[in-house]
Order: sequence, then structure tokens, then C-alpha cells
Amino acid sequence: MSLHTRPLPQFAHAPLLPLIAAFLMMQPLSTDLYLASLPSLASVFNVPASTVQLTLSLFVIGFGSAQLIIGPLSDRFGRRPVLLLGLSTYVVGTVLCGLAPSIELLIAARFLQALGCCSAVIMARAIVRDAYEAEQSVRLIARASTWLSLAPLLGPILGSYLQVSFGWRAAFVALSVFSATLLLMTFLRLPETNAHKDPRATDPRGLLANYRIVLGAREFWAYALPSALSYGAIFAFISGASIVLIRALMVPTVWFGYCFAFGVSGYLVGTIVCRRLLPRVGIVRAFHLGTGLSLFAGAVFLVCVAAGVVHWWLMLAAMFLTMLAHGINFPIGQSGSVSPFPKQAGTAAGLMGALSMLVAFIVGSVVGGTHNGTLYPLAFIACTLGLLIFLSARVFSALRTEAA
Repeated sequence: MSLHTRPLPQFAHAPLLPLIAAFLMMQPLSTDLYLASLPSLASVFNVPASTVQLTLSLFVIGFGSAQLIIGPLSDRFGRRPVLLLGLSTYVVGTVLCGLAPSIELLIAARFLQALGCCSAVIMARAIVRDAYEAEQSVRLIARASTWLSLAPLLGPILGSYLQVSFGWRAAFVALSVFSATLLLMTFLRLPETNAHKDPRATDPRGLLANYRIVLGAREFWAYALPSALSYGAIFAFISGASIVLIRALMVPTVWFGYCFAFGVSGYLVGTIVCRRLLPRVGIVRAFHLGTGLSLFAGAVFLVCVAAGVVHWWLMLAAMFLTMLAHGINFPIGQSGSVSPFPKQAGTAAGLMGALSMLVAFIVGSVVGGTHNGTLYPLAFIACTLGLLIFLSARVFSALRTEAA
């Protein structure tokens, strides 16, 4: 495998890696930058934590459902027009979030924000498939993911200070500036990368045919399902960390960002480990190592909680290990689920993303509904997901081997 991740010659003039990394950053920034504000939102709008949780859950629903449309649209019309429309929608939704006078309008604006955010993430995955050789796409995504990890690493720290200094609306002001800048850079510097536009991609028959091709392939499920479950495992911590740390473990709000950043630093380490593993052990073994680590992280968390360990460091250690495993699993899963489909790259990316968001929605809803002021629910959820990640990777790998 080449050590370099150069795009195909026709795209060598474009700053693809920085743009791809920025597109991928939009999803974690959209959640992590205001995580420290979740307890405050419950007080400001005088609603229970479960209602505030809808600002995350509805975002996930919008993000997940839109992928089923955005992917095929980009297969038909191209990546660039879909991306520009999506980024414009994100800017509008983010501004409305910052101006929302009620929790109901904030939830609705977050849904609109999710539709725009979805286009950026899906197009990033499809552009990688368009502009890079298949064998380099895993390394490119891992490299972009290393930059991506800066968003969940620094976002909560910045969000904590914004919350303490200016209140919850400041996070959405920062997101508005970031997304408007990215929209301008995309308009000026991103070329069209889809060389295989399919006029039937959005036709009902063509759409169903593409869905059948992707969903009927064991190669897709072998990478998409464990990767989606891995995203669900980190989403359990994303959705539950602020409530558990600030309210159950009494961590000061101003320190929450640093605590969360430490946990997320595991993702940064994981992407670097992934890049080192790939040329040494190959994609399959690296994926098995990552999914095995997911099980280890969840099991240790549950065992420690069952043994009576209740402390913020346990929460951070479990989060660090889960994020580290995800840093290995997700780059491999994203590339492995899209690479076999050069003519359905947008559709495959959309289906993979929709599956991830479906899992995240279920996990987020369970986390919000089971929180009881202790670590038990979160630890049980993390362990269950770790076991499912481990088993799904090995079952589908075995099925694929038998088919071959």
C-alpha cells in the first residue's frame, strides 16, 4: 500500500484533504460544541433532560433519513451541487438554532441543521471514492479522521467556555461562522468529482436497483454493521457524558470540556493506530483488533461499575478506550462499505450513514430514557454494544469467506 494519498491527476489542483476533513468535522462539531449546554438548556427552558435529549435525537433522525436521499441525488446530479445546497441549508438551520426562543423551535432548527450536515458528511465519503484509488481510500479516510478528531477534542473545551462566558447561544454563533466559511471555500475551490453520473439514480426503479445491489452485498454488511454499532457505542458517551459527569459525578461545567476532550483523544490515537496497522496487518486483521477492543472497553466498564467503582476517572477511561476502538473501526468501515461500489458510491455512503444514525438514535433514546443518576445504565449499554460489535464483525467476515 502506498504511503502517499494523492488524488487522481485531474483533481490534484484541489485542496481535497482539508475540505474532506472539514466536511467530516461538521457532524461532531454540531453536537460536541453544545454538549456542555445540555444541563443548562433544561434549566433555561424549564424542561426535563429527556426533552433536551431530543435536540440530539432529532438531529440524528434528520441526519440519518436524509442520507437515503442525498446519496442517490449526488449519484445523479453530482457531488458539488448537492454539497452547496446542503451547506447553505446548514447555515440557515444553525442561525435559527441560535435565535430559537423555545425548546420546540430549537429542536426543529436542529433537525434542519442535520439535513445540511448530512450532505457534507456523505459527500466527503463519496468524494474519497471518486477522487482516490480504491486501495488508498482507507488510508485517506484515516488521515482525514485524524484531523477530524480535533473537532470532538477541542469542541467541548471551547463549548464549555462559551457556555460559561456567553450562554448556550454562543455555540451556534461559532457554528454559523464556521459553516459559512466552509460554504465559501467549497464554492471557490471544490471541483465536481462524480465521473459516473447515473440519470436513473433517483428514478424509483433505478433507486431500488441500486439499493438491492448495495444491501445484497455481504461486503457492505461486513463493514457497515460493525462500524455503525461502533458509532452507536461512542454516541452512548456523547449523549450521556454531560449528564453523568456534571450531575451524577459533580464535575464542574467549566471542566467538562477537558474531561470530554480526554475521552475523545482516544479517537485521535485510534486513527493514528489505524494508519500504522493497515500496511502491517491488513484491513481484515486491523478491523478485528478494533472490534475486539470495543468489547474489551465495554466489558471492563461494566465489571468496574458492578464492583462498586464510581468515579469520573472510570467514565473517562471507558470513553477513551471506546473512542480508540472507534478510531480504528470507523475509517475501515467507511471505506470498506463504499469501495466495492464505484457506480453507487453515493448510495452506499448514504446507506452506511443511515444505518449508523439509526443505531445512534436507538442508543441515544435508550441512554436518555434509562438514566437514573448512576453509571449502571451507561455501563450496561456500552458493554452490550461492545459485544454486538465484536460478534457482527466476525460473523459477517465468516459468511464472506464461505461465499468466496
